[in-house]
Amino acid sequence: MSSVASVMALPESEVPGFGGLPDDVDLLRAQQYDLLAALLGRAPAPALLAALAALPDGDGVLGRQVSALRRAAAEIGAADVEREFFALFIGVGRGELLPYASYYLTGFLNERPLARVREDFFALGIERDESISEPEDHLAILLEVMAGLAAGRFEAEPGMQGRFFARHIEPWAGRFFADLEDAKAGRFYRAVGGLGRAFIEIEVEAFAMEG
Repeated sequence: MSSVASVMALPESEVPGFGGLPDDVDLLRAQQYDLLAALLGRAPAPALLAALAALPDGDGVLGRQVSALRRAAAEIGAADVEREFFALFIGVGRGELLPYASYYLTGFLNERPLARVREDFFALGIERDESISEPEDHLAILLEVMAGLAAGRFEAEPGMQGRFFARHIEPWAGRFFADLEDAKAGRFYRAVGGLGRAFIEIEVEAFAMEG
């Protein structure tokens, strides 16, 4: 079985998207999912910030958000972004935002949405990584699984990508990223929110056309 939540400890050198761009659209989508998962899984270290600051400016809705992320990465240091990450997602008691499907969909943690995630993980042959304390409905984990589905890392039946997205991400991830754009403790992560919101909107439209 595959283990889940490896992105929570993914070395920045292994985050996709900073080398040559593949032609395959699904691999490009996987890179985007992997990047967002890595940024929500932990505060970026200096190597990843430098890579983000060196990204080229882009065109279109997503390209403008990439440009905003590049500027934000260039304007913040690793220590400051660590403090921002702590304030947003950890905090003393709790962070400003709770990036869990259960919380966004029910108002409480560890509710039915988490059980549904675990059902689909079982169907995909994904095991929880016991070294990770986060529940499996953490958005970083869900995005990592979407990256795996898009890149063909899991053995999945046809249509699983769309079903997983519709069941676990579409109902709430856009709202979370919009909240991140407006977060009081945000600076660098407001740009992450903008990129995430734009990407999720594009994915919603793409899956709707497939359906």
